[in-house]
Amino acid sequence: MNQKLLQELKKKMEEEKKTIEEELKKFAKKDEGLKGDWDTRFPRWNGDSGSSALERAADEVEEYSTLLPIEHSLELKLKNIGLALEKIKKGGYGICEKCGKKIDEKRLKVHPEARFCLKC
Repeated sequence: MNQKLLQELKKKMEEEKKTIEEELKKFAKKDEGLKGDWDTRFPRWNGDSGSSALERAADEVEEYSTLLPIEHSLELKLKNIGLALEKIKKGGYGICEKCGKKIDEKRLKVHPEARFCLKC
């Protein structure tokens, strides 16, 4: 793979990493005890009573449960980007983890954090 393309893909992944982290910061906080883990903030109930307070609390819990799979998906994307950036540093980027063959450059342009070739 030529160096120009490699640098373009690296830059694209670094920018995407920042974008994902900014998105996660909107509803989650980084878990300092576990690398790469984010925790969606659970809604805090302020102790209000009445039907409107209960309805608001139910809406917040529903939003929380909706955000959990989004958090997981973004964490996975960050993990794959991190692995790809590490491979660039070590010189193994663009190689399929299953069969060991080169991943097509067209695939990497679309999905730069790809770990497998299309066949695998």
